[in-house]
Amino acid sequence: VGAGSLTTLLSIRSQFSDINILLAILGNVIFVYIVLKLAKKFEKILGPGIVYMFQKLFGIILLAISVKLFITNLSALLKAIG
Repeated sequence: VGAGSLTTLLSIRSQFSDINILLAILGNVIFVYIVLKLAKKFEKILGPGIVYMFQKLFGIILLAISVKLFITNLSALLKAIG
């Protein structure tokens, strides 16, 4: 997640102002803190199968984002070279 967060920050820095990015990071930190504090309760409510499904789903989402960033940057690099 750390590498994904860093890549996302680098990609959105060109599109948004610094204050918007800082506010988004602060909101994300607060949200993650709350989720981590309530993780055991969520696991008891949802069950291990649903938690496993969410892990796989979010892994696929992160993979899709990274592939899109890679393809976008690769095409820009190839245009610059050619």
